[in-house]
Amino acid sequence: MAPQPKDPSIKYYQLDDFELQSGEILPSAYIAYKTYGSPTNPCILYPTWYSGTIVAGNEWLISTPEHPRRALDPERYFIVVPAIFGNGESTSPSNTTGPKGGVNMPKTSIYDNVKAQHQLLTQGLGITDQIAVLGWSMGAGQAFQWASQYPDMVKLAVPFCGSARTSFHNWVFLEAVKGAILTDTEGYCGGRYMEEKGQQPIVGLKALGRVYAGWGFSQTFYREKGFEKYYGIHGVERVMVEFWEKWSTSKDANNMLHMLWTWQHGDISAQPLYADDSGLAEADRRLSDRGLGRPGAGSEQDEDAFKRALKGIKAEVLIMPCNNDLYFPPEDSQIEKDYIGDNAELKVIKSIWGHWAGGPGDSKNDAKFLDDSIYTFFKQHGF
Repeated sequence: MAPQPKDPSIKYYQLDDFELQSGEILPSAYIAYKTYGSPTNPCILYPTWYSGTIVAGNEWLISTPEHPRRALDPERYFIVVPAIFGNGESTSPSNTTGPKGGVNMPKTSIYDNVKAQHQLLTQGLGITDQIAVLGWSMGAGQAFQWASQYPDMVKLAVPFCGSARTSFHNWVFLEAVKGAILTDTEGYCGGRYMEEKGQQPIVGLKALGRVYAGWGFSQTFYREKGFEKYYGIHGVERVMVEFWEKWSTSKDANNMLHMLWTWQHGDISAQPLYADDSGLAEADRRLSDRGLGRPGAGSEQDEDAFKRALKGIKAEVLIMPCNNDLYFPPEDSQIEKDYIGDNAELKVIKSIWGHWAGGPGDSKNDAKFLDDSIYTFFKQHGF
């Protein structure tokens, strides 16, 4: 059963006992979401990202009196922002109990998230027309997934600073993030930290923030003292504490690990529609907790499945990487564009902000560039 929201604008859609791609059941599952605008208008789906929440994480790109935008305008569109599993708003380790609650909550893939969002739109909100879907980071992964998983329903897709498949390099980075928490054995308590100590594993969460510190922004951002200029934080150690540790220690450790698993396993070819003989559609053949030790991972069969999944996208796609993104470089986005074909366009965000160029709106110039680009893309394709 979904909790009572602290923000009355947040709604919940009950999925009941929801069958996952793994074959496991997520009991009494639900999606948290918020809508903007009238349901009589064309629908834009805008999923959340790793650790991001609905309002604080996504509302910066939606037009409000505080920050007017041209693209995501509730006067013209019906905008739906669903929270991914594990973010603390939708079904998550932090808000579930029982045999499949907390650290024992079944792992969820991006495929599972998109399947649940599709149910929300079609059964919960009655959306039957084609939609546009967009997102930053893990939200971009969901945009790619939507366009491949439901190719006839997606008219336009705009993934920015994200990927259709988690790269080997990105997977390695995430291993360090995961290790930051798990090596705090005294604080993490095998995932039962609240039951045994009544608090989060602070040492592990601080370490997680420090791992992130070298990745979220570019080398140029640090060299040009971006934190001092844009955030008023002087000195690298203060950046570590006042920006990164402040962020990471505000999170729930099991939630972060759950979403991390989802991110590591991101791969639009790992679904029955495209997997074919690669074995990627089988739960025990996808990237597991043993990582890339899966026999055949990165094989020619896997790459063929990835090509099929991207080629299966019928939507017009605007892919927007940042030239200084350390997670999702433009070279990977170029491969995605080439595999999709003529219905894909690559537009690079040129910014020293790195991954943060795509969100959550701290870079005003990049936010304007995204807004203008999405607005023009929608207009070009009659949406």
